[in-house]
This record gives sequence, structure tokens and C-alpha cells, in this order.
Amino acid sequence: MQVVALIDEDKGRFGVTFPDFPGCTTIGKTFEEAVGKAAEVLAFHVEGLAEDGALPEPRTLEQLRGDRQFRRDEKTAVPALIPYEPPSKATRINITIDEGLLRRIDAAAENAGETRSAFLAAAARRRMMAGV
Repeated sequence: MQVVALIDEDKGRFGVTFPDFPGCTTIGKTFEEAVGKAAEVLAFHVEGLAEDGALPEPRTLEQLRGDRQFRRDEKTAVPALIPYEPPSKATRINITIDEGLLRRIDAAAENAGETRSAFLAAAARRRMMAGV
């Protein structure tokens, strides 16, 4: 599945917005960098939305062009299709980890009021976003 994004340039920076996911944005120094970051930012944003409830149903470019605000925004931006995979069910995994590190993870998760799985997933998301 793909989601429509709008990419615009301002002072040498390329910004990405998602009409169907308000608040989900990213920027890049080049058009290509902005597009490259867009899928990861969208995935991170959608995970947060999914935790809060139902996700919006992404519209096609044709459907969006029926929206007056989108038509205005599109005049100064380039539409792009960004890969999108709605969150799916949790999957049990088996990993190997140092015992001391596992104890520290469990203590940190408990202090945060989270399960080990939730703590590790959040840490992985933060680490992936740091590379974006």
C-alpha cells in the first residue's frame, strides 16, 4: 500500500507532509533525502496513532484531488507515493542477550511502567528515528 505525501522546497530544504496523517512531517537537504526519510517517519507516526485508536484510511491521489485544501497545497508541492504498511499483530520472537543487560532493561522497563517488550520496541523505534 502507498500513501500520498506532498513535498515542497523552501530555502534549500525539502519538507514532506501527509494530507491523511496530519502532524506527520519530515525534512531533507535534498528531495531524495526527504523521500527516503518519509517512509520511516510515517511508520513511526502510524504506530503512535495505532496505540491511540483507529487509523485514518489513506486516500488515493485522485480522491485527494477532490479536496479543496489538497488542491491548494499541491500547487506549490510535488505529490509522491510513500510505502505504507499499517501495523499488524504482535509477533513473539526469541533473542539472545547478555544477562546483565537484560536485568538493566527489565529494571528500566519497570521504572517506566512498561513491559519488557514495550520498552524494547520503544527503544528500537527511537534508535531507528535517530538514523532518519
